[in-house]
Amino acid sequence: MTKIRKMALVLSALLFLLTNCKETKSTESAQEPTKVPTSLKSSFAKSFYLGAAINESQIMETDAKGIAVINREFNTLTPENNMKWMYLQPTPNSFDFTFADKYVALGEKMDMFVVGHTLVWHSQLPNFMHSVKDSAAMATHIKNHIHTVMGRYKGRIHAWDVVNEALNEDGSLRQSLFQQVLGDDYIEYAFQLASQADPEAKLIYNDYNLWKPEKRAGVVRLVKRLQEKGIQVDGVGMQAHWSLEGPSLEDIENSIIAYSELGVKVQFTELDVTALPNPWEVEGAEVSQNYEEYEGDLSMDPYRTGLPDSVQTKLANRYQEIFELFLKHQDKIDRVTFWGVNDGGSWLNGWPIKGRTNHPLLFDRNFAPKKAYTQVLALKKKDKLSFHQTTKK
Repeated sequence: MTKIRKMALVLSALLFLLTNCKETKSTESAQEPTKVPTSLKSSFAKSFYLGAAINESQIMETDAKGIAVINREFNTLTPENNMKWMYLQPTPNSFDFTFADKYVALGEKMDMFVVGHTLVWHSQLPNFMHSVKDSAAMATHIKNHIHTVMGRYKGRIHAWDVVNEALNEDGSLRQSLFQQVLGDDYIEYAFQLASQADPEAKLIYNDYNLWKPEKRAGVVRLVKRLQEKGIQVDGVGMQAHWSLEGPSLEDIENSIIAYSELGVKVQFTELDVTALPNPWEVEGAEVSQNYEEYEGDLSMDPYRTGLPDSVQTKLANRYQEIFELFLKHQDKIDRVTFWGVNDGGSWLNGWPIKGRTNHPLLFDRNFAPKKAYTQVLALKKKDKLSFHQTTKK
């Protein structure tokens, strides 16, 4: 065989190998599944809904950075303020659905689980409601409000906070305007009206400090009373305005279990973790609490220029342990909603002390993910790794 022929055979063989290799890579590339970008909603999709309460600028889509985070990270929305009674019906029978319509349309556009917040609450009521002293007139106003609002969004809003913050800290009924005029049965009345207005919607009782044993017992009594009368109630909303120190995981867990044993789902409806010190008696979210004497006090507002690394780590670890508990009981939990999208938009910058710089959420003032975000996401990566290792065994 001549040298030229040998060289030709070698070159032909090399050409065959190169061509075959390219084809194999091309085939493998074509068969690779499209990877879904890592986000909160994709990571926790099989556990529970993850969402945020959104403000007016986000509802109107003028906050471009906020909208981008909402669309990327969350799959459920709650309106922070725009669906409260004083905004929807400021005067008798005069409804303003401008922002509510935009909110629901945004949720539909983003394919969200849409929450309505809130129908019956003693706070943020229009002025005319405070002058109602007749029980029949009060009942008519409640019926008109619930049926009008829920009827407008029937089939479009998937869950409602029907009654909000009706209990005292000891579990007894709060002496609210509704309770004083209608008596203790106003809660049953509200849930009955809500069930009539949209039988397919999930109906929730929502309150703060529901980790406390006394208040927990009050919720258990309330839900059982509704159930015994055949009145629809689908879940308990634990607001979850917490701190770096408390409440304890044990108290939270005991409440998850207690509410689940009633046959209803638990929602964590207003999650945030304050990074700032508060007056010692402040717990939960009683909006009437205000401490003007502390305004401008740097000891109560120590992180104006940002969180030190040590506090970032403490916040991240707190969120990690909270979500570890949520994942442990994911069969009992329907939804986890943060009360705000980023630190700059959090209500905790103005409560209970006005003008502070708080850092209670997973995204900072520039909408960048914080260490807490990374550690929460890492739980699901760890969960997947553990699952694959168990499967291989």
